[in-house]
This record gives sequence, structure tokens and C-alpha cells, in this order.
Amino acid sequence: MLSGKVVVAQGGGPTAVINQSMVGAVAESRKFRNVDLIYGALHGVRGIIDEDFLDLTQETTNNLEMVAATPSSALGSTRDKPDLKYCHEIFRVLQAHKVAYFFYIGGNDSSDTVRIVSEEAEKAHYPLRCIHIPKTIDNDLVENDHTPGYPSAARFVAQAFMGANLDNWSLPGVYLSVVMGRHSGFLTAASALGKKFPDDGPHLIYLPERVFDIEAFVADVQRVYARYGRCVAAISEGVHDAAGAPIGAPVSKEMERDAHGNVQLSGTGALADLLIEEVRTKLKIKRVRADTLGYLQRSFIGCVSDVDQREAREVGEKAVQYAIWGSKDGSVAIQRTGFYSVDYKLVPLTSVAGKTRTMPDEFISSSGTDVTDAFRLYLRPLLGSGMPDAYRLRSESNQVARILRTAG
Repeated sequence: MLSGKVVVAQGGGPTAVINQSMVGAVAESRKFRNVDLIYGALHGVRGIIDEDFLDLTQETTNNLEMVAATPSSALGSTRDKPDLKYCHEIFRVLQAHKVAYFFYIGGNDSSDTVRIVSEEAEKAHYPLRCIHIPKTIDNDLVENDHTPGYPSAARFVAQAFMGANLDNWSLPGVYLSVVMGRHSGFLTAASALGKKFPDDGPHLIYLPERVFDIEAFVADVQRVYARYGRCVAAISEGVHDAAGAPIGAPVSKEMERDAHGNVQLSGTGALADLLIEEVRTKLKIKRVRADTLGYLQRSFIGCVSDVDQREAREVGEKAVQYAIWGSKDGSVAIQRTGFYSVDYKLVPLTSVAGKTRTMPDEFISSSGTDVTDAFRLYLRPLLGSGMPDAYRLRSESNQVARILRTAG
């Protein structure tokens, strides 16, 4: 059992429950006498490089619990993508501060950072336990049934489409909404969980796991509109053409790119603008509206899954247990057992680092524009308790007979 300090950091996009994982790791670390101090790195690994640490040992339990229930990254985050040189510097700082345990909460790129730091410590024969704690609203970490942060974001998306559908039913037209998800469609697919009646939207769901064709999309909208007099569609920001080029990324050298070289898709509105113009121009439908949910999905307060909160807390706790009682570095993974319960296991960092999980075929309908019941059964327990519901007046059975406008 190693003795020394603990460093906890948060990386990548914030979520509604990432602070549960941070507090879980801090609270669990406090139980062990071999832990000297617990540091929080401000703004992820950038805070480690700059030696910007908070001494979380001095935080009150009450305040930690209130922070745990608050969305977003309480320590701040970063989009830095560390290379070998960067990770070597992380290791040097951890070594200088006599850190024995390094916990990094994040997605697949964060797990890769943990892997490299772990390898640097091993090469230097320095005793350092490195554990990756899973987090991402995209739900795209391999080895995991699902990832903390996703259930709460999925709950938001389901409820957002429930409300959008009600609005669209009242004032019929075409409504499109773009949802986060560059390579994986799990979050966009969550829009289907807002449906109650057979004619509810979203009537069309487009995922990056399938090729997107604009002409086919327009034809789909026309077909649904002809049937219902309205159409609601959920579209992943990562939909792409047959060549793999994102539909929403204009061909421009000035297009913003992130630290990983990816074209910036979230929050631009480019895809939504493009598609509504296609529908207006080709179908001549007057009422066409579109939204881009953007960053609202990540840390929306008051729309958090209790299941997500509990599991995010537990992965933080399990990370500490694996680090202190175990002798291996790794990534904590959530495994589903039964309906519905989970277990946790430590998997090799190389199994997770830099890899992307996508929606399995059994979750996507044969048409490619809907999800299957298998997906609904998969997601429903993750959304937690207290999901709202929507009802209608019984218009058919209570219809009053016309007098002046009789059929004839």
C-alpha cells in the first residue's frame, strides 16, 4: 500500500454529475491513513503542469456534498490533448509533490493521458497508482455499459424533445433539433424516450452510425409531413456523407477546430441552418424551425438522473479502492448486471485509451431513422425516477358532430 498525496483532476466537457465522481474520490481517500493530503488540480492536467492545486483535505464534508450535487466541473477542466512530452511534465510535477495516487476523471482522451503518465512512472520506477475515472455525455467509452454523465444528458434530451413535440403538435410544422455526438449517436437516440403516443415526435432520428444523405432526408421529412401534417426530427451533430465528411462542416480553412484537430460542430448552428434551408426550399413548407441544443445538454441543472448521480459517485469511490487496495493502474468500468443493477471492474488503460464506442446495430432500426425497443430498454432505467409524462385530450371519442360543415 503506497503512502503519499492524492491528486484528482477533471478533463474534457463538464457534465451534470462529474463532481459526484470528484467528491467520491476525495471522500473515499480521506478514509485511508496512508493518504497524506488530497489535491485538486485546477483546469485538469493544465493545472498539474502549472502546479495550480487546491488542498481539498481542508474542504468541509458539508461543502463537498453540496458541490457534488452541483453540475459542471468544480475544479475546472481543459481541452488540452497531452502528448508524451506533456505527460512527462505531468509526471515530473506529481513526483516533485510526492504524489502516490493520480485520479483523472474524463473520456477516452483523458484515459490515454492516464496511460502515458502511468508508463512514465513505470519507466522511472516511481511508485504511482494511476486510475482513470469514466465520464462523458457521449457514452462512447469502450468496456462500459454506459458512462457517468450520459444518463443525465440523455434525460435532458428526452425531456427537451417531449416539450418540442408538444409545441409542434399545437402549431404544426417541421421542427429539427441538432444534438451532440460526433461519432456516437447515443445522445441523439435518447430523444426517442420522450415519445408517448404513436404519432409523437421525433418522427425521424439521424445518427452518425449511418450515412446521411440530404436528398433522402428531405424525402423522409416530406413523407412524415404528408402523414401527420407535421414533422419532428433529431439529428446528431456528427452526421456525415458517404465519404465521411460532416454535413454541418462548411468547406473552409477558417472553420474552428479543437485541440484534437476536429472541426468544431457543437454550438455553431451550421447544420441546423443548412437543413432548414433545404426543407424550406425543396418542400415549400412555411413553418420550419430548428434548434441546436449545444452546451445545454451537458450541465443542465435540475434535470439530473438519480441513477447517474449514484453511479458517478461510486466510480469515484471504486477508483480509490482499486488504487489503494490493488496493485494495478487502470480504468474503472461500469458493467450492467440484471435489470437493473451494475457492478464495477478495473480494466486495462490500453483497453479504453483512445478508443471510441458507437451505437450497436441492434439499437438502430432497419430504416436507419429510428431506434429499436432494445435501445429503449437499455436507456430507460438510466434516466432515473420521476421522468415527466405528457397527456392529451380525448379528441376522437369526445368529438362534437358538425352542423354546418357536414360531409357531402
